[in-house]
Amino acid sequence: MSGRVANRRIRLLLAVFAIVFGVTLVRAVWLQGVRAQSLGRMAASQHRTTVDLAANRGTIYDSAGVQLALGEQAITVYADPLQIRDATKVAPAVARILRLDPRQVYEKLSDRKHGFVYVERKADAARAARLQRLHITGLGFYPEERRFYPQHGIAAQVLGYAGIDNHGLSGLELALDKPLAGRAGRETLVRDPLGHVLDSIVSRPARNGSEVSLTINNVIQAQAEQVLRQTVQRWHAKDGTAIVLDPHTGAVLAMAVAPSYDANNFPGVSKDLQRNRAVTDTYEPGSTFKLVTVAGALSTGLVTPQEKFRLPYEIQVADRRIHDAELRGTETMSVATILSKSSNVGAITLAQLLGKDRLASWISRFDFGRPTGIDFPGESQGIVLPADKWSGSTIGNVPIGQGIAVTPIQMASAYAAIANGGMWTKPHLVERVGDGLAKPVARHRIVTRWIAHELTSMLQNVVLDGTGTLARIPGYHVAGKTGTAAKPDSQGGYSTSKYVASFVGFAPATRPRIVVLVTVDEPRGAIWGGVVAAPAFKAIAQQTLQYLSAPPDAPAQVTATSTP
Repeated sequence: MSGRVANRRIRLLLAVFAIVFGVTLVRAVWLQGVRAQSLGRMAASQHRTTVDLAANRGTIYDSAGVQLALGEQAITVYADPLQIRDATKVAPAVARILRLDPRQVYEKLSDRKHGFVYVERKADAARAARLQRLHITGLGFYPEERRFYPQHGIAAQVLGYAGIDNHGLSGLELALDKPLAGRAGRETLVRDPLGHVLDSIVSRPARNGSEVSLTINNVIQAQAEQVLRQTVQRWHAKDGTAIVLDPHTGAVLAMAVAPSYDANNFPGVSKDLQRNRAVTDTYEPGSTFKLVTVAGALSTGLVTPQEKFRLPYEIQVADRRIHDAELRGTETMSVATILSKSSNVGAITLAQLLGKDRLASWISRFDFGRPTGIDFPGESQGIVLPADKWSGSTIGNVPIGQGIAVTPIQMASAYAAIANGGMWTKPHLVERVGDGLAKPVARHRIVTRWIAHELTSMLQNVVLDGTGTLARIPGYHVAGKTGTAAKPDSQGGYSTSKYVASFVGFAPATRPRIVVLVTVDEPRGAIWGGVVAAPAFKAIAQQTLQYLSAPPDAPAQVTATSTP
């Protein structure tokens, strides 16, 4: 009996073993066969890390190949606060070498809630290398590219800035961010269980950003900025702008704003200082706008350049009495003299002959009231009221450049159209992106070649014997116009103490190579465009003509010493 029981127990035990062995065998077969690939993928994925491969940002060049913006090697310094043994000792040493605030460094290194903190993104490579040689436990380093502007303050508002992550934040860096940034690559790192890299697989190589060439010339830009800066300082002005434009191609050779700043210090620069006022800001142009009024009157055949008008000192327009800048008696003036002497009464008389609808049409024809389309972000379209919104006195304001707001680039483009024989040409800053050229320049005719020639002769008289004598350049015929505009005040009228002084013109007048515009906002000590802005025009234009080796087109003239 006991023997049978024992045998039964042995058989039961063997059966249990057989069942367990069978289940184990089936499980092993299933794992090896059915799930082998799946588990292999899971195991591999646990030791693979995908990382981005940074693309180098493209370099920006001037028209002569001078580097204006490029990438340079930098080192990012980071820390694991949990590994920092004594933050009170480490922080001062780190701060001293990296030139950082010791308190801020200490706050980062003593933050034991996090295992990773940036000490400094894109630190100076030499200073980071000094720190790395100290072998401080808990500090880490890796290379990154950072943006560098080798010309420092030159064309700062035009270039803009690329931020800490190498993407454009303002200016052309923003407008051209896509081609400049390139495309990041992708790499997979294979690690062992201890985290050591065993292999790397590049699934997509990085594509570096495209190189960009501008129409800006570094020498002309630097000269324009220097003259503008000196002018703003001389007249204790709020700010100023200067543009040098090729009238035939629309290429911007210089676009200066004062005050300016070192582009490498961009993060600390105020928003107001960053603005490229030549494109984004508007101003009432004053007498420089009389060109449009005269062009309209001539083009419609209402007057000829020699036609004369008997003009009183002041004129009544609706509820306003408007007078000329200088007290005088009633005089007879030709259309040419109206422009050269900058007569408000004369310009209004011509506008009244045109009528508001035709005047508004000519304003539009000169492309005021809409963006020029220049390749720069944030361009203003200006402020131009449609004719059906004009009040009774508007016909007295607009012809003399009041009650209308334009940008400096709009005004420079308008005068460029006269300089090149009547073709409005779209201005541009970008000459080439990568291997391709910029898009073809848009052009359309606004006045006939004959009208452009007549207007040029009138504008020459402004400089020879009118309000712009301080713009004369020995050896060159110069055509241009002064502007003096009171700034609107908060009560809906005009200030009696704040003005914008301006001058815009071109040279050589017989074979124009450049258009130069200068505006000076709120000068002190003098307000007239012929006194404040004309000398700056002369200096910029003279230096540019010399740089371009433009042949003289006139006998050397004695420089004027005074102007109305």
